[in-house]
Amino acid sequence: MPCIMQSSSALPPTLPDAAAWWQVQRGQGPVVATAIHDGHGLRASLAARMALPDAARLREEDPFTGQAVRGVPNHVVPARSRFEVDLNRGADDAVYQRPEQCWGLEVWREPLPAAEIDASLRYHRAFYAMFGQLLDDLHDTHGRYLVLDVHSYNHRRDGAGAPPMPQANAPDINIGTFSMPRAEWAWLLDPLIEEIARFDFAGRRLDVRENVAFQGKGELARFVHARHPGRGCAIAFEFKKFYMDEWTGTPHVAELQAMRALIDHLSRVAAGLLDG
Repeated sequence: MPCIMQSSSALPPTLPDAAAWWQVQRGQGPVVATAIHDGHGLRASLAARMALPDAARLREEDPFTGQAVRGVPNHVVPARSRFEVDLNRGADDAVYQRPEQCWGLEVWREPLPAAEIDASLRYHRAFYAMFGQLLDDLHDTHGRYLVLDVHSYNHRRDGAGAPPMPQANAPDINIGTFSMPRAEWAWLLDPLIEEIARFDFAGRRLDVRENVAFQGKGELARFVHARHPGRGCAIAFEFKKFYMDEWTGTPHVAELQAMRALIDHLSRVAAGLLDG
């Protein structure tokens, strides 16, 4: 397995207007993995308006989740930060304009002009147009498909030296199933949860639970289930940031490698269940 070393913090915070919006790989199989909050880039006009320090912005993004999903033959990894536009929210809430929309953070030096908001929402529309076409093709090719919707979450919000969140409230992997017809997809979801629980994750077993830290209410999962009811399933995976230092952005390489191996394994198991 390749060594995963590059930090998302090494990515340029300002992107030229011609920079790629996202990376898509289309391969075999009925499973697609996404990491829609991995991106750290901002278009130049927004970067100039940003009040939030780069480190604080990175802390609310999902560093390394893009690297973790790239072993899945079908994957989608946006390059733009959720602070440009949040692809896991509907269009009416996708551009953070007020602190209450984004963890109380003051993101902008001054209110965003309408033209900047419109430009970010064009990106949002373009992403879902692209993603919808990909899902349609998976549906037409395989009949049923799965989206592994990979995210991460902070568990040391009180500071680098403060105690982490109690394990009771912060499983290693939180599975969000709020937007999913749970009973309809139990035949797929339950075996995958069992696979996670018994996976050898760098010499230990992970604590995996449903709807503890997050409930899977995001726009991407909603979009999947609305587009192909009963045929497309999205499972939101929230990895606790045990695989990195969430205050410095430094990755723990062995755990990142195990994270990628786990996602690769789940995609193969899910493909077998979907095609079976």
